[in-house]
Amino acid sequence: MSTRTLDADLSDRARHLLKVLVERYIREGQPVGSRTLSRDSGLDLSPATIRNVMADLEEMGLVVAPHTSAGRVPTPKGIRLFVDALLKVQPMSDADIRRLQAEMEAVRTGDGDIVGSASSILSALTRMAGVVTMPRRSQAALRQVEFLPLSDKRILAILVIDEKEVQNRILHMDRDYGADELRLAANYLNEQFGGQSLASVRDKLLEELADTRETMNSMMQEAISMARQAFQTVDEPGQGFVLAGETNLMQFAELSNVERLRSLFEAFARQRDILHLLDKCLAAESLQIFIGEESGYRMLESVSVVASPYSVEGEVVGVLGVIGPTRMAYDRIIPIVDITARLLGSALNSRD
Repeated sequence: MSTRTLDADLSDRARHLLKVLVERYIREGQPVGSRTLSRDSGLDLSPATIRNVMADLEEMGLVVAPHTSAGRVPTPKGIRLFVDALLKVQPMSDADIRRLQAEMEAVRTGDGDIVGSASSILSALTRMAGVVTMPRRSQAALRQVEFLPLSDKRILAILVIDEKEVQNRILHMDRDYGADELRLAANYLNEQFGGQSLASVRDKLLEELADTRETMNSMMQEAISMARQAFQTVDEPGQGFVLAGETNLMQFAELSNVERLRSLFEAFARQRDILHLLDKCLAAESLQIFIGEESGYRMLESVSVVASPYSVEGEVVGVLGVIGPTRMAYDRIIPIVDITARLLGSALNSRD
C-alpha cells in the first residue's frame, strides 16, 4: 500500500499523533508512551483514547511496540509516511548557507579536493556520514588503444581515456601475436571507435562481433575479440565515492551493535552496494530518500540515506548524500543535501 493511500486512510487525529510520535522519536530515539503523546500532542485526549489510536497505527504497520508496555516507535513505513506527507522541511538559515558557500569557495579557489571537502562538509553539518561519488561524465571517451606483445600468449592492452587517463589490461589469448599484427589490430580499433564514448564502444563491440562476423576478415575478428576482453573490466572515470564521518554513526544507540556496525562498515569499504543505491538517485536526477529496508540491502536496513545528484554544465555527473539512523532529522538534512549538491556542481563548473 502506498504512503498516499495510507495517509488518506488516516483520520486527522491519527495523522497528528503519528507526526508527534515520529518527531519525538527522532529527537530522543526512545519509545513514546501514551502519556507523553497526550502531553505533546496538545489534544484533549485521554491516554486510553491515544492507546486505541496507536493500536490502529500498529495494525497498519506504521508503529510497533518494541517491548510490552514500553510505548511505540515508528516503523520504516511509518517514517516514510511522515517524510512524504507530514514533514515540513526547515530551510537552512542565511548564515549557514553563507558559511557553506564560503567553505566551498575556499576549496574551489585552492588546490584542495572539492569532492572530498564536500563529503567532509556534509559530515560536519549533520554529525553523520557524508558521501560523495566521484564525478563521471557520460562523454568519457576512448582516445586510443594500443597492444603490446607479452610472453605466454598474453597481450598488454593500453587504453587512453579522455586524453589523460591511461588504463592497462593484460589479455590472455589463444596464441602468441607479433608486434605487426597487434599494430594492425590497434589501428583498426582506433579508426572504428576512437573518440566515441565508453558506453558506445561497449555496445558497438557487441554488435560488431554478433552481427558482422561473417563479413569480417580474420584480423578484424581478432581485433574485436581483443577489444571486448580489454573493455570487460575498464573503469569508467569517476567510479567510487569519498566517505567522511562514518565513525559519527557510532554515537547512535540503535547503530552501536557490533555486528551491525561491522556489516555497515564492510559495505562502506566494498563500495559496490552503496554505489548501486546511489545510482538510483543518479538515474532519477532528483533528491531521493531511502529509509531502512527500502534500500534493498540487508546491511543498510538500520540506516537512511538522503541523496541528491549534482551537475556540471547541465549534465548530472554524480551524487552526494548523508547516511545516518532512520530517525535522522529529515527536515534539516534534506535542505543541507540539496544545497550542498548545488554548490558542489557550481564549484566544479567554476574550476573546469
